[in-house]
Amino acid sequence: MLEQVVASPPGWQKALLSRIPSPRRPIEDTPLAAAPPARRRIVRSSLSVTGAGLAAVFYCLSFTPSLLPRAWFLQGVVAGITAAMGYALGAAGGAVARRLHGPFRARTTLIAWSALAAVVPVLMVIFLWLGTRWQRDLRVRLGMAPVPEYDIARTVWASLLTFGLLLLIARMLRLATYGCALLFRRVVPQRAAYCAGTLVVAVLAYSAFDGLLIANLFATADRLAAVENNGTGNGVTVPASTLRSGGPQSLVPWDTLGRQGRAFVAGTPRVDELTTFAGRPAIEPIRVYAGLTSADTLRDRAELVVREMDRTGAFDRAVVAVITPTGTGWIDNRVPRSLEFMYAGDTALVSMQYSYLPSFFAFMGDRSEVVNAADALIGAVRARWAALPAATRPRLLLFGESLGTYGMEMTFGTPERLVDGADGALLLGPTFANPTHRVLTEDRTDDSPIWDPTYTRLPVEFADDAAELRNLSGPPPKVVYLQNATDPVVWWSWDLLWKKPQWLVGERAPDVTPDMHWYPGITFWQISCDLVFSNKVPTGHGHSYRWETVDGWAALAAPPGWTTADSIRLRVLLGG
Repeated sequence: MLEQVVASPPGWQKALLSRIPSPRRPIEDTPLAAAPPARRRIVRSSLSVTGAGLAAVFYCLSFTPSLLPRAWFLQGVVAGITAAMGYALGAAGGAVARRLHGPFRARTTLIAWSALAAVVPVLMVIFLWLGTRWQRDLRVRLGMAPVPEYDIARTVWASLLTFGLLLLIARMLRLATYGCALLFRRVVPQRAAYCAGTLVVAVLAYSAFDGLLIANLFATADRLAAVENNGTGNGVTVPASTLRSGGPQSLVPWDTLGRQGRAFVAGTPRVDELTTFAGRPAIEPIRVYAGLTSADTLRDRAELVVREMDRTGAFDRAVVAVITPTGTGWIDNRVPRSLEFMYAGDTALVSMQYSYLPSFFAFMGDRSEVVNAADALIGAVRARWAALPAATRPRLLLFGESLGTYGMEMTFGTPERLVDGADGALLLGPTFANPTHRVLTEDRTDDSPIWDPTYTRLPVEFADDAAELRNLSGPPPKVVYLQNATDPVVWWSWDLLWKKPQWLVGERAPDVTPDMHWYPGITFWQISCDLVFSNKVPTGHGHSYRWETVDGWAALAAPPGWTTADSIRLRVLLGG
């Protein structure tokens, strides 16, 4: 019976028995023994050949010169980040190519890696040598001391460490993306799962970057700046004069001035110094300042400044200068001292603090603070000044440096109103965001370069070298801009990402190296990095101006009998 069943099995048994290999049929050829499909790896263990190629190109280009020389560690970080950007673009391009045309053949990939192995080391050596030469020439051009030759080795290590760290972070994010995608695949199709995973990781990464890194960075900067603001610099003491805020009979208590305000009122030159320089009897200058805690609001602080000016007799002086400080409330002491020496102390200089954060954080955080502060202080002083008889009121001057120039321009709104707003306005290192500066630059005469524009419709003068102001003919200007040709604060813009800047077209400024060229994305990144140490260069370069204000004040409001020789003497006295 059993033999009959086996001999003639039912249909389902036949189907089952048919899958049992016979001795004549190799077991490896049967469907049951077929190898299972390979599982897709979550993250590729090997590097992208297209990413590596573009990373090498970007790495080499990162050593090309920009406006300012870079220290070895900054150059290393710049090179590493630039290479990482190149790798990301190359890897993305390779992924798109594989999606459109299928995976690269193994032979093609091997040839590409072999070519990179042969070419990249040679290119790197060439550009490292060129980069060293470019940096050396740039330092000579800016009057800076040379750096040791072995700095290039430290630069390479810093760049490799930076690139490796960024690549590790990218791999971790990619791993997280595929991990999320595997979870989403249980409920949605594969492509939707990967899109959802990418979106989730992107949102989480941005939240972590913005909420943990950026927020903590600003919070830490705020705490440190607050502590710094409460301190007092070395050698700064309470003034004994009634002509300075914080001194006897002052309406502004000393402990409310802040660190920079205390340094400002304590930095007045002695009367004997002024007398010796002027060659005639001098008087004690007036300096008025209000700190963040001197009054509750900006308007209250501005009104307090005006009352303090009335108390000290500021409107009886020959010159009243309103200074819009930088973010911390800092004022370069060469600025007020140059004006005080010019007028033998017959001056009243006033300012007001609006923040204790450095200019970078104040600019990136909330620019409305400097605008509101400038508007409040300039408006209050001008209203009191305009109420005086025109024949007896003092000369009104305005000054702003860096972020302070932005506040001044926004206060007046248009070039015409800026010109009419005072007897003279001196602006040092205007920022790339300044609207009036942009309008004046774009409307310059056709034969003038952007780094030294000529504007004939209004009494406005630009100078990339303060010495140029000594040779002006005709009536004095009402507004003077001092802007160094190598100042990244002036020349940075979003357009650098995709557009060659005008200051690299045609005639270049003497300080801009002819070896500098524009590359999409890379030049933008280099100029952004130049912002970090733009103050760490000699005067007349970068964002460093200092005693150049002597020539600026002389062009705007020179006292009777003032000569070029006097400007040179004063620059020497102030350290220039």
